[in-house]
Amino acid sequence: MARRVPQTLLDELVRRGHTTRERVDEVVAQAQTDDKDIGAALIDAGVISDADLLQVKSELYRLPIFSLTDIEPDPAAFKEISEDVAGFYRIVPFAIGNDVLKVGIVDPEDIDALEALKFIAADKGLRLEKYVIGYKDFSDILKRFRSLTGEVGKALESIVSQAEREAVKEGGPELQLEEITAESPVTQIVSSILAHAIDSRASDIHIEAFEDRVRVRYRIDGVLQNVLDLPKNLHAPVVTRVKILTDLKIDETRLPQDGRFSIVHNKTKIDFRVSTFPTKNGEKIVTRILDPLASRVDLSGLGIEGHQLNLLQEAMAEPYGIILITGPTGSGKSTTIAGMLKQLNTENVNIVTLEDPIEYFIEGVNQSQTHEEIGYTFASGLRHILRQDPDIIMVGEIRDRETASLAVQASLTGHIVLSTLHTNDALGVIPRLIDMGVEKYLIPPTLVLAAAQRLLRRLCEECKIKDTANVAETRLINDALDAMPAELAKSLRAEAYELYRPNQDGQACKVCGGKAFKGRIGIYEMLRMTPELEQIILTSVSESALKQEARRQGMVTMFQDGIMKVLRGVASMQELVEIAQAIEGDQSLEAGDDGFTEQEAVSAVAQNV
Repeated sequence: MARRVPQTLLDELVRRGHTTRERVDEVVAQAQTDDKDIGAALIDAGVISDADLLQVKSELYRLPIFSLTDIEPDPAAFKEISEDVAGFYRIVPFAIGNDVLKVGIVDPEDIDALEALKFIAADKGLRLEKYVIGYKDFSDILKRFRSLTGEVGKALESIVSQAEREAVKEGGPELQLEEITAESPVTQIVSSILAHAIDSRASDIHIEAFEDRVRVRYRIDGVLQNVLDLPKNLHAPVVTRVKILTDLKIDETRLPQDGRFSIVHNKTKIDFRVSTFPTKNGEKIVTRILDPLASRVDLSGLGIEGHQLNLLQEAMAEPYGIILITGPTGSGKSTTIAGMLKQLNTENVNIVTLEDPIEYFIEGVNQSQTHEEIGYTFASGLRHILRQDPDIIMVGEIRDRETASLAVQASLTGHIVLSTLHTNDALGVIPRLIDMGVEKYLIPPTLVLAAAQRLLRRLCEECKIKDTANVAETRLINDALDAMPAELAKSLRAEAYELYRPNQDGQACKVCGGKAFKGRIGIYEMLRMTPELEQIILTSVSESALKQEARRQGMVTMFQDGIMKVLRGVASMQELVEIAQAIEGDQSLEAGDDGFTEQEAVSAVAQNV
């Protein structure tokens, strides 16, 4: 039976002169004969355009218009209404936040649709905001309901149906693991998880087993987000499917395993690094998605700018020496080094790397994977690298005394050595090298530059909100500028500082999908070797002496670099403060002179005062 267009709407179309009563009656009669939607029939017959019909509905029912040209639907809202319900009642959720569900309705006079919405909202404890939506946008957004949950749900139905058929045929036995894993539904589940992770710009996928379910989470812009729950009985098949892709031992569940595999997604080859880990409830899998474009990223695109970019470029131009990038796991060190290798990679140099594991494949670079289980470590690999006539050596990480000593010796014999170290900041590199047994007198002639970094989420350029810094934020900004080089600080000072904050009102944004952030950017600090620093190293290494030298040479700290990015509207102050609180001993958090300490200012910002 054809859906009706409310008589009040038809009367309104005639009253406004869009058509005549005779023409309306003719189209309605034909639509009923063809069992066609009357509203769509009016549009197809040229009686009125979709946009004009939508405008009439908006004015008649006093509802705002939802348009895909203005708002990108938030996939999180799709979870609140099933695809079948949305299609039947012609209602589509497009945003959710602050306990409010925003829904587009094709026919605001459809009593059944309104009752269904009322029931859904009451059941989920949500308030509704109703919008009118055009036929084309309704059709387009309904296609997007093929979300991760929807795709996996269909695959689950296939598995259940298959299990029921097998139970009837075999008298009730459950499907064996090998049979389930070989079935296309499990393959489809894993493929959907991987594809949606790529499309969501996730860096990692976590598949975790609990007593009653399997949780799937994505790490997006540094934050883990729950995206899917699977039945517990699918844990073994999903893990097995990932192991098959990765060529890992399927029957080994007691020991951790590592591997990698590649797929082609949207004509781009994507690499995945897989790690399994035995837990009480079964194996956990963490899959790192390796960005194939990382080796093409310019250093400035990573957030290294101005004076700091000049320092790094000068260090990379040295004929020999060590450049160390420091920071905790997940702070972007590997990506920074990939950007450096991309710049250094020319036909007249031989670059050899030792990595565990290889994260980014870089064309023209000789990359080698260490294997400690067979004795191929960073230390033993470095000895062999020196026989490969290298110009530039990259060691994934300096972990022990032997590797540190060999890296120093390699730089002394005329090689550029790039590596990473786990220290809290750039100043911590020198005492760390001394702790690892490197002689003090060898550090000045070998260490060219020590850089530390962290990552901040980038504010979405489309939906970020302009605001004025409050008292606490102004205090932090001014104190950071006071400690910067005078010329740099002068260009940034203002009577009142304009900042940008993330949009948190739940309104979906077509650029970031309502997340308020898109991508990440690095904040950096760089300490170069100078005659003054050499004197400190050769006499008495103290934190205060290192800080004094850092300030003398005009070092911009990570916090100060972050302040500059906040003032440019790239990142939010609250995001920077959260990172700063994690950097123990950051000089930006020292006490002030007027009774209002920097730590109090940080706390005030963290509490959004």
